[in-house]
Amino acid sequence: MTQIPPALSDLDTPALVLALADLLQRKRWMMATAESCTGGLIAGACTDLSGSSNWFERGFVSYSNEAKTELLGVDAALIQAHGAVSEEVARAMAEGAVTHSNAQTAVAVTGVAGPTGGSPEKPVGTVWFGWSVDGKVRTERRRFDGDRAAVRAATVHHALQTLAEMIPQP
Repeated sequence: MTQIPPALSDLDTPALVLALADLLQRKRWMMATAESCTGGLIAGACTDLSGSSNWFERGFVSYSNEAKTELLGVDAALIQAHGAVSEEVARAMAEGAVTHSNAQTAVAVTGVAGPTGGSPEKPVGTVWFGWSVDGKVRTERRRFDGDRAAVRAATVHHALQTLAEMIPQP
């Protein structure tokens, strides 16, 4: 009897990283991360797996607006016009991570992890995601409940799950 693999949404983060690693290695692709609100947790989840240098190229922790501009090439005027937590900045971060690396795919996150920093327009738990997969960029806004740790953990999981779903099967 053939065992059906679980849906990516059913996997915990370490199992999700394993699935993503397998997929990237079969495609011979590298990935990069551009992180603000997670402060490197996505890269950390990836590099917790032994052998991750075979598929994880680099991570950018661009917590400040200046770092987004200096490391990823995000236009400061874009941040000024839309704010760091915006679709436009998430898109530019994902594109910048690919441009400034040797990766074929990247995930970017920028958000308000809390407990401070929220506003009526961007409440605590608001996260913008950007994914660049083989030259195509997708963005998404999500809002996660819970404390800072819960928002960040949910962000890591969603970022990796969606990236794995977007990469075409080899």
